[in-house]
Amino acid sequence: MNWLTQAQWSPYIVGAGIGVLSWITWLISNEPIGCSTSFSRIAGMIEKLFRGKKVEKKLYYQEVKPEIDWQMMLVIGVVIGALISSLLSSDFRLQWIPSVWSLTFGDNMVLRLAAGFAGGILLGFGSRWADGCTSGHGISGTMQLAVSSWISAICFFIGGILMAQLLFNIIL
Repeated sequence: MNWLTQAQWSPYIVGAGIGVLSWITWLISNEPIGCSTSFSRIAGMIEKLFRGKKVEKKLYYQEVKPEIDWQMMLVIGVVIGALISSLLSSDFRLQWIPSVWSLTFGDNMVLRLAAGFAGGILLGFGSRWADGCTSGHGISGTMQLAVSSWISAICFFIGGILMAQLLFNIIL
C-alpha cells in the first residue's frame, strides 16, 4: 500500500486501471466513461434555477437532460479522489498561482484568472463541439474502435505535443 502515498503514479498502471474501469462501467451500466456532458448538465441545472421549465424546451436539453447522473458522480469522485491522493502523498497545498506560471508570466492573479477562465471556456466549447472530451473519445471511443474517437485522440496528442513545445520554448 506504499504506492498510495506516492505523489506520482506509474502512467502504465493508471492507464491499465482506467481500462479496467471502462470495462466494468460497460458491464454494469452499458455506458461509456465521459465527463464533459456533466458540465453541460450542470449548466442546464443552473439555468433551470433562473428560467424554470423553459430550459426543458431547448432541443439540447431534451437530449442532454439537466439532471444528476452517474457521470456527474464520476466527476465528483475524481475531485474527491484527487484530494485524498494529494493528502495521502503530502502533496496538498493551497496555491493561487503555480510556480511554473509565476516564473513565466509573473504573479498577476487577474491575468492567471483570465487565462484560466478563457481556457475553461475554450475547453468546454471544444468538447461539446467534438461531442465528447478526452475521456469520452480517448478512452471510451477508442475502446469501441470509433473512427471519430481515434481521429480525436490523435489530434489530442498532436495538440498536446505542440502546446508542450510552445510552453517549453516560452519558459526557457
